[in-house]
Amino acid sequence: MKKTDFLVIGGSAGGILTATMARKAYGDIDITLIRETETVMVPCGIPYIFGTLHDSKKNIIPDSMLTNANINLIIDSALEINKEQKRVTTRDNGVISYKKLVIATGSLPIVPTFIEGHDSDNVFPILKDEGYLNKILKKLQTAQNVTVIGGGFIGVEFAEQIRLLDKNVTLIEAAGSCLWQAFDKKYTDDIEHLLSSSGINVMTNTRVSKILGEGAVEAIELEDGRTIPADVVILGLGMKPNGTLGKDCGLTMNDKGAIMVDQYMKTSDPDIFAVGDCAEKKCFFTGKDVPLLLASTAAMEAKIAGSNAFQLRLIRANKGTISTFSTKIFGKTFAAAGLTETRARQEGFTIMVGEFKTMDRHPGSLPDAQEVNIKLIFSKCSGIILGAQISGGNTVAEIINILSLAILKNITATELNTFQAATHPLVSPSPIAYPINAAAMNAIATNCSHLNEDLVL
Repeated sequence: MKKTDFLVIGGSAGGILTATMARKAYGDIDITLIRETETVMVPCGIPYIFGTLHDSKKNIIPDSMLTNANINLIIDSALEINKEQKRVTTRDNGVISYKKLVIATGSLPIVPTFIEGHDSDNVFPILKDEGYLNKILKKLQTAQNVTVIGGGFIGVEFAEQIRLLDKNVTLIEAAGSCLWQAFDKKYTDDIEHLLSSSGINVMTNTRVSKILGEGAVEAIELEDGRTIPADVVILGLGMKPNGTLGKDCGLTMNDKGAIMVDQYMKTSDPDIFAVGDCAEKKCFFTGKDVPLLLASTAAMEAKIAGSNAFQLRLIRANKGTISTFSTKIFGKTFAAAGLTETRARQEGFTIMVGEFKTMDRHPGSLPDAQEVNIKLIFSKCSGIILGAQISGGNTVAEIINILSLAILKNITATELNTFQAATHPLVSPSPIAYPINAAAMNAIATNCSHLNEDLVL
């Protein structure tokens, strides 16, 4: 029987960072990581294998991150956890005993089993496996008509990348807008216009009833009876927690199939932690369970688990999921953090909103300048920021990170209005029209405008 001090099951973002963080935190302990696949895909880079990279090998996380940290890497499947004896049974390497265990088994694609024909040939849910992704890549080379079901980030990014291959692409979303969970309507309208104007057939408020074909897919049948020809179907309906190992060994689970954890990423067993997509997520604002599975959240959780495994060092560090997103669609970047205006109102917050439009260079006549649109949502009474949405050039992906930190630290509209930003004509908006400051100032001005009626002149 093999023995290790710190055992990690799962080798994607959460597992890798947990193991390397534990090495930095606890020095010369024995650390072992088990994963099922020979290679590990960059999760967020998977759509770009198809339209940009054209090669799955260009989207691999190098094993040197583990080997350089002297972490034992085992390619195998963990079959069972015995938490009483602190042992994990594997398929090929027998039993491994541990002192502390981290489950980082990630997520699995949601497959719409209620749709007839969902298991037809050339219908592909998205698995994080290099060989499987190469199979999709090969099928797309000869396909002409491709349907993507699901208008979240996975679906939108796959639709955009496959369109770059000059395929006929249809994107089907059951809700009223694509990316509706991350953005309000002004932004989703812009996203859908970009997709449509680039040749993608965007169909919202639309449901699929059947996938048609003898063996392999030939067409999609919609609920209203219409059919759409399809040589390949991509299932982009999102992901679900892969918490089976935790459930089978008796850990406490939530109703979404995720392993329940506390703020230190500890499960119901004091010697077992869970991080990443398999672990429960709580909303930063409401404490409610939220099914938001993000690599950035996994990275935060991994640092907490790796640091706190043997001693509680990062105190109450996991304050909940802020839901920070970014994506790029046909040359335009969209990013969001926190609550949308729609969600904030649904949750009962009294809010004030500030919006602003500017250029990301100054002067805006510089050749690479792009328009930036920003929307900030604040609590009306406290002024604390609740959410942000922004679109424009590449710089907005970093601006949203500033706003994510602002949300984490409960920063107010007044503080953001007077926030001091480093600017330069070639790399940023003007200091007199910096989007964060300006949108915050507009929120304050709108909220205070009624006070002008009381002024004595």
